[in-house]
Amino acid sequence: MRLVRRRLPSYQDAEDCVQETMARAAAHTALDRNRLGPFLTSVALRLCIDFYRDMERRRRLLQRTAFLDDPGTTEEDVCDEDFGRWLLTQVHQLRGREQEVILARAAGISTAEFARMNNISVKAAESAFTRGRARLKMACVKALDDRVG
Repeated sequence: MRLVRRRLPSYQDAEDCVQETMARAAAHTALDRNRLGPFLTSVALRLCIDFYRDMERRRRLLQRTAFLDDPGTTEEDVCDEDFGRWLLTQVHQLRGREQEVILARAAGISTAEFARMNNISVKAAESAFTRGRARLKMACVKALDDRVG
């Protein structure tokens, strides 16, 4: 408990960490009793690291959501919606799997899920997604060049 208490901000967090460490040790039925001490130390330290990673992840999420709550100007909203419509027309000009995976990602489906749903490898789905993004990027660059030049 002392090892964990020195690393975590509150007694309750330290207690939770120790309980989780004990639960993980109990789950390992084939654990060598001679290695129990180092195992508990290793698991406890890793759980402390996980605690701080989770705190940092939550802090970043809070910053992002606080930023999103800031209302944009009407002009920004109109431009964003217009760009979204334009980009969607560009997506519909993509071919086959590139179009499918981009639309799936826009719907919140991961490339791994898309691969499983379409009976293809994750590598193939990621490759199609990367190609589709590259083509969309080139379409944006071309459209900007046409407007400027």
